[in-house]
Amino acid sequence: MSGQMLTRSILAWDLTGKATALAMVNLVVSVPIIFVSLLGGAITDRVERRQLTIFGQCLILANEVAILALLLSDSLQFWHMLCTAFISGCAFPFIMPARMAITFSAVGPRLIQDAMAFSNGVMNLSRVAGPAIMGVIIASFSISSAYMVSCTLYVLAIACMFGVKRSRSEGSEGQQKALLADIVQGFTYLGENRPLLVCLLFGCLPMFLGMPVQSILVMLAEQSWQQGESGVGILMAVGGIGAVLGSIWMVKRGNSDHRLTLMVGSFLGYALLLAVFAQTPVFYIALLPLLLANIFVSAGHTVNGVAVQLLVDDKLRGRISSFMMMSFGLTPIGVVPLALVADHIGAANAISIACAILVVAVIVFYLASPSLRNLDALVKRKL
Repeated sequence: MSGQMLTRSILAWDLTGKATALAMVNLVVSVPIIFVSLLGGAITDRVERRQLTIFGQCLILANEVAILALLLSDSLQFWHMLCTAFISGCAFPFIMPARMAITFSAVGPRLIQDAMAFSNGVMNLSRVAGPAIMGVIIASFSISSAYMVSCTLYVLAIACMFGVKRSRSEGSEGQQKALLADIVQGFTYLGENRPLLVCLLFGCLPMFLGMPVQSILVMLAEQSWQQGESGVGILMAVGGIGAVLGSIWMVKRGNSDHRLTLMVGSFLGYALLLAVFAQTPVFYIALLPLLLANIFVSAGHTVNGVAVQLLVDDKLRGRISSFMMMSFGLTPIGVVPLALVADHIGAANAISIACAILVVAVIVFYLASPSLRNLDALVKRKL
């Protein structure tokens, strides 16, 4: 998946030669995540989850095979890419909540932190390894070869899922309401469970205020350090490695009652280190605070995700997981104000302002929310 983001971008550029095509081919993946996530979460809570995951993976595999066939027949057009990218974007909101629910049912509440840390570590490692591997394959062979590798990996992923036990939510086999009623129930449940809502919203803060920085790394690298594409590649690789190390830290740390302290401290550390990174005048010295910042944000997101999974009832796990996925889909919205400010005062200053707002937001959230301050006690009751 991570490697194909690069492959799609290169292919879109080859077909059109337009920068807008790069934005479009990635946008049509992210937009369905926002709107289809609610549907995917509701369906996850009413069907067998392993089967749903396999169905979604097969849909994405069919897309990859279709693009490969069009490439080999020399008939691929840009609109084909948009259609298949949109279908893939519709499949992910079904796969991700189902995988999260399967993970929780497989390991239980005591081991969910380790399981999520491992899972996040693999995802973050793929951010580095996926584009690197696909880049080498494209440079050494062809884009068609990259799609062949992608299809092979999806076949292996589907085969692995057959080794996972079947999983259903509690009460999913009883009398079911209309699908829209299930979606509404998810919102109602979230509104009635303030600690869960607060935890979800708190986890969104770094995603709206910090994560959009990834989108202006090209601008920052050029303005601050006069680094080209290779410099951006180094920055992205270091960020990915830091995220992997953050996941390893969470595995080594194990379960703990002090989740709130770690979550708040990690988000504050992320904001401060990201600001230091943006203002450091020497490129290779700036890599250290960037590495540490990604360690902190990876750890904070893991702890936040674990707290959400422990607070939610199993019968609504898919729907609440879909809310978490929606927040990932909405993250690009934060790029717009950051980019506008960066155009006026420079990328480094814009990032520093965003980091300052994140620090203030985290502190205000903590001081204003008794539910957040009582998070450890609430989670402990669930264990």
